[in-house]
Parts: sequence; C-alpha cells; structure tokens
Amino acid sequence: MNNLRGVVIIAGFLLFTLPLMPLQAVFNAIWPTMARKFPHWYHRALARLMGVHITVSGVPPARGPALLVGNHVSWLDIVVVSAAYPVSFIAKKEVAEWPLFGLMAKLQRTVFVDRERRTKTVHVRDGIAERLKQGDTLVLFPEGTSNNGRQVLQFKSALFGVAEGADVQVLPITVAYTRLNGLPMTRRQRPGCAWYGDMDLTPHLWELVKSGPISVVVAFDKPLARGSGRKAHAQEAETVIRARLADILHEPPKIR
Repeated sequence: MNNLRGVVIIAGFLLFTLPLMPLQAVFNAIWPTMARKFPHWYHRALARLMGVHITVSGVPPARGPALLVGNHVSWLDIVVVSAAYPVSFIAKKEVAEWPLFGLMAKLQRTVFVDRERRTKTVHVRDGIAERLKQGDTLVLFPEGTSNNGRQVLQFKSALFGVAEGADVQVLPITVAYTRLNGLPMTRRQRPGCAWYGDMDLTPHLWELVKSGPISVVVAFDKPLARGSGRKAHAQEAETVIRARLADILHEPPKIR
C-alpha cells in the first residue's frame, strides 16, 4: 500500500504541475501580482495532494516588503512555507541546476546565491534589495544548510544586511515537523522527513511521499526591531526560532 500511495502522489504531482508551469511563466512575464500569488495557491494544493497538514500560528506580514528568516529542515520546507504565505526564496545556486525542481524554483522567482564566492555577496545583496523594493516577501534560511529538524544551527548574518536602512520587516519563522500518520514523530522517524547531510534527493523524496500523512507547524513571530544591525538581527532571530522550535516539539499544537 505504501508503494501505491507513492506512485499515486508522484503521478498526481506530475499531472498537476507540468501543465501549470507555462502558466506561471506567463504570469512572470505580464502579471506580477499573480506571479506572486499563484505559487501560494499551487503549493497549498500540492500539500493537500501529498497529505501534508499545515498549521500556521502567529501573524504573517500584512504585506511586503518582508524578509522571512527561518530554520531549514528539508526540501519539503519550500512546499510548506509557500503554502503558508505567498513568498519567493533565496537559495544556493546549485538548486537552479536540479532537474525539474530547478526550473520550478526559477518560475517562483527564486534568488540564487553563490555561497562559495564571497566576492559576489554585494551583487547578490543588491539583487535581493531590488526585489524587496518591488514589494516582494523573500524567505532566507540563514543556517546555510538543512538539519535534522530538532535543532537550529548558527545563523550566518551576511544577507541580513539587505534590511539595513530600508523599510523592510524582518520576521523569524519556525518550521517544525510534528506528526507522522497522526502520531508524534519519533527521533527514528525524523530522518524520513528531514533531508540533510549527504542524503540523496530522489530516494528521500520517494520514501517521504509513500510514508503517510505529515503534520507541520509554521510559526510566525513578531518582526525584529529595526536598526539593530545584521549581526544583532541574526542572533536575535536564531534565539527566537530555537526557543519556538523547542516549544512546538515539546507540545505540538492540534491540527485544525
């Protein structure tokens, strides 16, 4: 039955996604407002198809521009966060080369970052700042990598500088995977959801889609105080998210 579930979900994903990709390309070219909103609708539908139950707590930003900074657990974070709020992402440049998913990231107007070349940081920050000026809401994973979902790694502060001296909200968001098949997720089950280290994407994706319904919490915290500087913002966001993650995993909220 698990294999059948996986086959049905992947087939449904392809049949649902492929016809919509040209439509998103059209929106990107001629309808900026819909280009922002359409991925939100798409990922909400995709989450339902995959059996991902999302609980949103806190108050998302009323409007852009905003920089959402959060912990990073899995490739599934993209579906979850985009389903919770209309966003685009800041991602490592390697994502752009992934088969199919790289094209999907480009269609969602992802900003790609070369983490290996610090000389390009200023150029990347300018590109992010320009998107924020256009009123976009961007998601940054400041850990720079994903982890097992029970901890928060040290935040890198470099890209927090895009909010300095600008009218940009910086909001911490916490992604916490809490249940599998309706039961609290155990430590042993967590690597089936979290994607980190040297795990290969395709086998992990297959195991996840056939495993059963997943429950996840996306928690929005209050915007950080403006004018604190990028290092202070990074440290404060890391502290807030680490505490929020511990609270959620200790007593996961009931799914509504």
